[in-house]
Amino acid sequence: MHRRRRFALAGTAVSLAAATVVTLAAAPGSAAPARLAAVPATAAALSSTPVSTGDMTNDVIYQLLTDRFYDGDTGNDNPSSAPNLYSADKSNWQEYWGGDFAGVTAKMQYLSDLGVGAIWISPPVQNVNVPVPDGTTGATTAGYHGYWGMDFYAPEPHFGQWADFDAMVSAAHAKGIKVIMDWAANHSNPEDVNNPNYGAGGALKQNGTTLSTYDNDPNGYFHHNGGVSDYNSLYDVEYQNLFNLADLAQENPAVTTYLQGAVDSWLSHGVDGIRMDAVKHMPGGWLKGYVDHIYNSHSVFTYGEWADPNGAALFPDEVKFANTDGQSLQNFDLNTAERDVFANNANMSELDAELSRQQSSFNWSNQLVNFVDSQDVTRFLSVKNNTTLLDQATVVDMTVPGIPSIYYGDEQYLHNDTTNSFGQVGGDPYNRPMMSSFSETSRNFGVVRALSGLRKTNPALRYGSSGQRWLNNDVYVYERKFYNDTVLVAVNKSTTTGYALTGLNTALPAGSYSDVLGGKLGGGTLTVSAGTGGNNPVGAYTLNAGQAAVWSYVAPAQSTPQVGDIGPTVGHAGDVVAVTGADFGSTAGTATVGGVAATVDHWSPTEVDLTVPSGAAAGLDQVVLTASGGQKSNGIAYHVETAKQTPVTFTVTGTSTSPGDEIYLSGSVDELGNWSTDTAVAIGPMLDPAYPTWFTMASVPAGASIQYKFFIKKADGSVVWEGGSNHTYTVPSSGTGSVTVAW
Repeated sequence: MHRRRRFALAGTAVSLAAATVVTLAAAPGSAAPARLAAVPATAAALSSTPVSTGDMTNDVIYQLLTDRFYDGDTGNDNPSSAPNLYSADKSNWQEYWGGDFAGVTAKMQYLSDLGVGAIWISPPVQNVNVPVPDGTTGATTAGYHGYWGMDFYAPEPHFGQWADFDAMVSAAHAKGIKVIMDWAANHSNPEDVNNPNYGAGGALKQNGTTLSTYDNDPNGYFHHNGGVSDYNSLYDVEYQNLFNLADLAQENPAVTTYLQGAVDSWLSHGVDGIRMDAVKHMPGGWLKGYVDHIYNSHSVFTYGEWADPNGAALFPDEVKFANTDGQSLQNFDLNTAERDVFANNANMSELDAELSRQQSSFNWSNQLVNFVDSQDVTRFLSVKNNTTLLDQATVVDMTVPGIPSIYYGDEQYLHNDTTNSFGQVGGDPYNRPMMSSFSETSRNFGVVRALSGLRKTNPALRYGSSGQRWLNNDVYVYERKFYNDTVLVAVNKSTTTGYALTGLNTALPAGSYSDVLGGKLGGGTLTVSAGTGGNNPVGAYTLNAGQAAVWSYVAPAQSTPQVGDIGPTVGHAGDVVAVTGADFGSTAGTATVGGVAATVDHWSPTEVDLTVPSGAAAGLDQVVLTASGGQKSNGIAYHVETAKQTPVTFTVTGTSTSPGDEIYLSGSVDELGNWSTDTAVAIGPMLDPAYPTWFTMASVPAGASIQYKFFIKKADGSVVWEGGSNHTYTVPSSGTGSVTVAW
């Protein structure tokens, strides 16, 4: 969407009128214009456009269920290759309703007008092509949602063919919109051990050829360990069937080769990012090796679904995964806090505490993908039918650390409050209605558009830390700050009480600031006077019930590069990564990884894409940019792997433990913790379904000769190492590996 830019001088309002005008402020006392958006690098030897989509902090993601968005081609509603799975009158919520790739293409202008920077589509692969009986009602069900994959090498015929997919990607890219595909590598489709004729029996195909079914699996494509019974057990969630979906045995080299080839085929069609379904249900060591394979040839953004229905029992494992395995995460923890606060009237302190926990726990917290609604949760308006509270939750979701994700239809207040078979009002499948309107006049549409624009112009929303400025049970005022760029946000969720924000300070410079939302949620002008130490007093301001406001300041351009983010966060020599931030300059400078010079592939004022050099030391290194004038940036952490990765299952037999003890693996390479006993980097805790045999999967350097040992982390924190000499192992150069030793 074209935006007209207007520059404000010191002491004038910073405003965003009608959500189509992006206003930038100059420094107090200066008439210099603030930073503009990125322009192409001028160095002729470099790519004029980014070569990596590994960073999406600049984008707002729009999640759409392909089947329920828009029917652009009625010719594929009931394809001959998967007949009788289409509900023409949309009475069967578990069948296809007609949405397709062509429908997404047809609505690309709408998405562009909303300010979307990336679309997250349903898994596009061919799903089960025969009816699956509903276990409760016996009615016909289908894989309309995309998560019942059957042939990962072919498009779902209800969505279209390869040409339709390519046309959708091209239309998105023409509007500057990236394409993220949902990818369900954990499983195929439903099976029933008591009924071999149930659905497609978990069938796995490759370009139409059947490789295996769950009940005829001589080559071990699937785990046969029953269904998940304990969601707090890592073994259960990783090696048992989730909801009777045939669980793929990723430790089998044939399965890994299949899944690698499949993802490569889709990436070759222009996919810019991957949302990895059910990452908690796959071994972290395998996933690290899998994304390493992806990053070998495609520098894309990846994030995983880690939903913990039983609270925070596995939160340490979640943090370890995000910090070490090369993917970010969909932010279910923040979603829980937001829904508690806005839908269930919990204290604002819960939201503040969760944000503080995330910023202190995750190495790259600004890459977490935030959401109010998704296909996995009941829509907000079915829980609390109050559009003002949904709008306020949207404001928070789009302005706290992380990448905001909008669920299709929220901008139109779409919801259906039918009670499902589990007694949930508006729960699955009723949280997945057909998109009913594409109006651009709703208040939520305007809120999303305004904040999408602000995200592109103020780096504080992309990279800034977040700090609480004013808090009570109903009101949360917080500030995002990146160097001198500042955004102040105020939200009052009370439906009855207004509050005078007495004693409020801000890092916004002295001046007058208009609400970026244009008063859509009652926000007004904020007056700031000069203070000291980044604590400038705010003039009298009352935040009335149901109001929210956003105020912004963008500092003038600086000569020193300001690095804000990097993506992907893990890789090895030869991988391409994107470094983003502000004030890099239009003339290409240089970059280093761990002090070693890197090849620069693209340089613009806000993004530098570089190739990881072969001399960079394995481990958590710092990436630094140097502008053409010689000014060095701040450093940002990037984890350099030893080499290309291969997942290996390590098994140890013959050791016993006491209650509360855990066993870990450590070894001679960075991927095994360099002999560290710190459980944040050592591999584990290991799993013991056949006690006293323990195993874990780790991603280690392909083809390398490594040494390793196991240790017990006692319940009291002490460590007992395995005795004897170090074990040695030569890692396979591809596929997966396995090794078993005695303690």
